Amino acid sequence: MPTSELDAAGITEPALRAAYTACRALNSAHGRTYFLATRLLPPDRRPAIHALYGFARHADEIVDDLSDGRSPEARTEALDALGVELVAAFDGAPIRGDGVGSPVITAVADTVRRHGIDRTLFAAFLTSMRMDTSVTGYATAADLARYVHGSAAVIGLQVLPVLGTVVPRREAEGPAAALGVAFQMTNFLRDVGEDLDRGRVYLPADELAAFGVDRDLLLWCRRTRRTDRRVRRALAHLVATTRATYRRAAPGIPMLDPASRDCVRCAFTLYGDILDEIVAADYAVLNRRVAVPNHRRAAVALPGLVRAVGARTVLRRPSPARGV
Repeated sequence: MPTSELDAAGITEPALRAAYTACRALNSAHGRTYFLATRLLPPDRRPAIHALYGFARHADEIVDDLSDGRSPEARTEALDALGVELVAAFDGAPIRGDGVGSPVITAVADTVRRHGIDRTLFAAFLTSMRMDTSVTGYATAADLARYVHGSAAVIGLQVLPVLGTVVPRREAEGPAAALGVAFQMTNFLRDVGEDLDRGRVYLPADELAAFGVDRDLLLWCRRTRRTDRRVRRALAHLVATTRATYRRAAPGIPMLDPASRDCVRCAFTLYGDILDEIVAADYAVLNRRVAVPNHRRAAVALPGLVRAVGARTVLRRPSPARGV
């Protein structure tokens, strides 16, 4: 992690700096859009966002990294151990260097203390992660919503104290949670084929069934590398409902501290663009992973980067001497 970010955030202890650096590396390697958006934040706020992302990514890898050959029971045990380690860190216990998630635990516990983040949000997140070790599908939209609350809505609530608001935080919580859900649903629509390979479907079965779609049809499309008009219609419906979630989230952006708005607006726009790419691909996403082109990513991020650099330049500029 650039030392300027750590210095700006007042993170001075060597082990703590190393922990935040490890989280930044996770964000850089896996959170392409999130990492780009984070570059639009003031330097002192970036380490906390990296820590929150790093913890979420670490837990996600416990669940989804199938290369280690662990059983679902072993993955649940690892998540339980991570939760115990996290609670101990929240309570001030020294963090062992050989713990399940030592660097990310170190950084995220420090972030929670610095920003007064509600600890219960992490318990809700881990509850949803445990569901991934045994649940392979969701019968209804309400069932999926219970999972998405812990896997996504609480992420929006975790980052809100770091981003800051110009209204009472409670007013911004609804849109922040909705934005987390919108991002998650966008991921589910983009990654439906990859999730099938893991034995999971994160699209509500009742809404798929309304268009004549079931898991077997999705698997057939994945196996044969073909699509089906029923699948296209179902995905079009789910894209439309996800766009409605983005609309519920949009009023939250002006509620944020002005220094954080470019970051969130960038992520909001680029994730919304993924839906556009799904539509442009005629919903043929079971055998390809659509992506927003780099030139579009640059066009969205560049104005905010220019503003961020300009603002920091003004802040660093020395005041003229009196009488000049």
